[in-house]
Amino acid sequence: MGLEYPDDLKYLDSHEYVRLDGEIATVGISAHAIEQLGDIVFLELTKMNEVLEKGGSFGTVESVKAVEELIAPISGTVVEVNSEVVESPELLAEDPYGEGWLLKLRVKDPDELTEAMSADEYREQLGQE
Repeated sequence: MGLEYPDDLKYLDSHEYVRLDGEIATVGISAHAIEQLGDIVFLELTKMNEVLEKGGSFGTVESVKAVEELIAPISGTVVEVNSEVVESPELLAEDPYGEGWLLKLRVKDPDELTEAMSADEYREQLGQE
């Protein structure tokens, strides 16, 4: 089965994605990252109202293979944390772009996403053209 990368998202080298809707950015991790991690056993996310800087950590995802830091793809203030995915990390694998989102941020500067990749660019980087 080919991995999906929705075209309405922006992607980072570190495999986080962003869906920008007005001034709210929904952040998660890509299907590729989830596949690489394997069975995800624990997820730790930052708290509500935390101010994140682009490139800063907003938590960790732990699998049977590794612990990976989650990197903020854009600066902003956390307005929502997906507590369901923290309680049930398997949602990440089941629906990474839907129920498996991680945070919602009120974006400080949408122009920070200019360096993020389109779905096609991300596929190309992964060698999945």
